Amino acid sequence: MIELLRRAALVDDPRPAIITNDREVSYPQLVAESHAVASALLHRGITRFGIVDDDAARIVALLAGASLAGAEACVYPPVHSVDEALELAGRFDHDVLVSERTDIDSDDIDVLCIADLVAGGSASVPEAPPRSRPLLVLTTGTTGLPRGARQDWSRVVRPFLGLRAEPSERWLLAYGLHQFGGLQLLLHVLGEGATVVAPTPRRPREGIVAMRRFGVRHASATPTYWRFVVAELRSDGGEVPPLQQITLSGEAVQSRLLDELTSMFPGARVSQIYGANESGTLRSVRDNRNGLPLSALTEDPDADIAIKIVDGELWVRSRIGMLGYYGEPPIDPDAWRPTGDLVEIVGDRVKFRGRATEIINVGGVKVHPLPIEERISAIDGVQFVRVFGRTNALSGSIVAVEIVASADADATKLDEAVRAACADLPRAARPRSIKFVDTVETTGNKVTRGARA
Repeated sequence: MIELLRRAALVDDPRPAIITNDREVSYPQLVAESHAVASALLHRGITRFGIVDDDAARIVALLAGASLAGAEACVYPPVHSVDEALELAGRFDHDVLVSERTDIDSDDIDVLCIADLVAGGSASVPEAPPRSRPLLVLTTGTTGLPRGARQDWSRVVRPFLGLRAEPSERWLLAYGLHQFGGLQLLLHVLGEGATVVAPTPRRPREGIVAMRRFGVRHASATPTYWRFVVAELRSDGGEVPPLQQITLSGEAVQSRLLDELTSMFPGARVSQIYGANESGTLRSVRDNRNGLPLSALTEDPDADIAIKIVDGELWVRSRIGMLGYYGEPPIDPDAWRPTGDLVEIVGDRVKFRGRATEIINVGGVKVHPLPIEERISAIDGVQFVRVFGRTNALSGSIVAVEIVASADADATKLDEAVRAACADLPRAARPRSIKFVDTVETTGNKVTRGARA
């Protein structure tokens, strides 16, 4: 990461690198702060640490400084209590945390703010990063506890070193920097020498405010985040930001959402990025159709990333992905591994049917939630839908549905429409529980699924 910052800082341009709610930070400022962090880490002999923060500028300085010092940094997801932070530190064996929070305290963990970290002595800063530059990136944890994917900066940064300079672009950071999607977006923007607009908290409502306030024209987010953006813009009556680029990643994309984005933002290019923390970016699709083109399975088998289907599941071989999970043996970069994404070939597309962990087992019959969501989301009056398994004493699970309805929708009629739309599905796949809610459960701006009691 430090090489991207240094390159952008050489350009004589006053543009900010990062804009947060209350400040702007330039590329030269970030380089200076990153050098100070690297110097302090080397002086203190810190080789691994966790980051508990939501300020993008501080996180970037810590990550870049760690990459220059050869220390392994790990950005934690937002934590709401001291116990959550300490639990993560214990799980990933961090005895140093860097945080501006004053409530985190433990006899076993050294908690430092950046000012304390860089105070009291320094070491010379290397001209170039070391060969080994470890990084730990946590999985989202939508279906369980997050795992730590061991990465190396040399592999993570490589796809962004050759990007063309686009200093006038402003990108919205809708992901957290603890997420691989957030890290990828950040590196893309730094590789272009452009500007990251990073509001907090990273919710759709704050994202819309930032788009309008700071002139954002490029935005990348999960499909769930974009669904909420569409709903917010329809309800608040304000200006629709004139976006030029919309990117979706992190979840399967519904056809209706693509249509809504194309209609609401007619001047924007819409791209779908398929990838994962473990493998890196698999493919980018820009044809406004959900799923991957069938040709993705027959592209160069010797490329850094290749994919295939095995028994209805997408498998990947990645030479630029993770080195392995924390606490587990390293992986062979030439080995094929299951992604956990269930897929089906429909015509000339590879359609995503959900995660293997999201399958609903109804009396021994496996039910995929995403095709059901696709049907229900097409009904007028359905603003947002989540399909998941609910525990049932007789069948093990039943198909449950939560719906966020539009303000003018009639719940009784909508319930009838949902049951009618699903009437021709196999009996096990028909919704047995339909509940109208104000919002749905998400983790990292992704829908949270899995069996519920």
